[in-house]
Amino acid sequence: MEPQLGFHELLHVFSFLEARDLLCAAQVDKVWNEVSGTKELWRQLCLRRWSSCKASQITLGTQTWKEYYLCRSELEFRMECGRPEKDFICKAIAGHTGEIDELAYISTNACRFDGQGKSTVCTVSSDSTVRAWDVQEGTEIWSSPLQPAALVNVVTFPRLQLAVTVDERGLIKVWEAENGWERASFCLPTFSSALQACDHQEGPFLLVACAEGFLYVLTVPQLQLRSRTRVSPSSPTSLLCSPDCQWVFASTQNSDLGPKVLHTRSLLCPVEDRPPASATPPIWLTCRACWAPDETARLMVTHRNDNSMQLVVTTYELGTKQSQEGVDVVVQQVARFLLPDTMMPPHLMKGHGSQVILLVSGLELALFTIHGVQLAVFQDHQRPITSMWVDQSRVVTASFDLSLRVYMWNKEKKVPVLKSCYHLLGGSHRWASGFTHVEGDSTSIVGVEARNIGTSILRSYCFRVQRGSDDCID
Repeated sequence: MEPQLGFHELLHVFSFLEARDLLCAAQVDKVWNEVSGTKELWRQLCLRRWSSCKASQITLGTQTWKEYYLCRSELEFRMECGRPEKDFICKAIAGHTGEIDELAYISTNACRFDGQGKSTVCTVSSDSTVRAWDVQEGTEIWSSPLQPAALVNVVTFPRLQLAVTVDERGLIKVWEAENGWERASFCLPTFSSALQACDHQEGPFLLVACAEGFLYVLTVPQLQLRSRTRVSPSSPTSLLCSPDCQWVFASTQNSDLGPKVLHTRSLLCPVEDRPPASATPPIWLTCRACWAPDETARLMVTHRNDNSMQLVVTTYELGTKQSQEGVDVVVQQVARFLLPDTMMPPHLMKGHGSQVILLVSGLELALFTIHGVQLAVFQDHQRPITSMWVDQSRVVTASFDLSLRVYMWNKEKKVPVLKSCYHLLGGSHRWASGFTHVEGDSTSIVGVEARNIGTSILRSYCFRVQRGSDDCID
């Protein structure tokens, strides 16, 4: 090529190319090979393709940006294909002698391909133990001593490597994820109806709702009481913390009492003789709710309309404003639509991005925009869906039909499109009654399989990624 372009001129031209074009350019000559492998080119490709990830959330380890791009592309290719043995390895993991009531990943969700990443989950069971498991190896890492009562819930703080459990009597404990050592405990006056882990910028804390209608805020890991607020009159309450941990949605399902939205800063720093900053959206008979993961304060709620005859999904934006008394919470409605009359009340609800709502009702998974446009309806299960896990790449549903259904997001269009891909099968119906829970991280999926003899096991599905393959690049 005469005249030849210099390094910086080539770098500018190559910045407009996609990954496959860069791989082709690398084969031209030594100079093009050097330029096409430049760190900044592949870094921008990574951030452009996985735009919902910030640079600080991508864990390179010992890899280059190019190696990360190729490995993660291969991972997504294998996730979409889902070929047994070739794309993933399935393991049955047993240990609990009772039913598993909840599980949570203790490992971070960051993609890591340098051999240092490990997926770890914690589970609690009616056998009164909490246990940690190595998902890839399919082995137990540790088990707690027998606790005074059955454990019913667990949440985790991956950054701190801590797990928090609560038993059926309201005893809360903090455990070190690495070795299972008990760090602290706190006893509620009655059983807990909800537990939420919040890794707030001012320090991690735990939200606990108890059956008396009070909301407790406890520091982590010390479990020291920061505040105690009544949110309902002696009714079990559910809690949802916003993605940035700035807001808490507290509701009592199918109750005439309106739900509350509370500002977490006022819970963390209570002022004497002044209630925490909160507001009550003008809705009743709340069915389900979720937050939009890509927005700091967008709340979607499924509820009955004013005459209690129809199901409505309303979307709110939350904010604060200063007043003479302190901080006031502002709740602004931004969208609202009626669900189809043929749709049963959803028992599961999740958000994706800033515009998409996923609703599960019986066997059916339905997708809507916040303005009511129905994007898709799936009926891939033979029996009711029991659990749903959603992230930026996938949706996984669990069912009593002893299968997990995997869906993949296609983000090339303005509104994300969900593609139904394949089933991950569990054990035999002779021994098992179905999947009750499902969770996942960047490289694995774990389901809880209920057995007919009153116990549960874990089934892990770990996707194979050895190195980035050029064949997986679009």
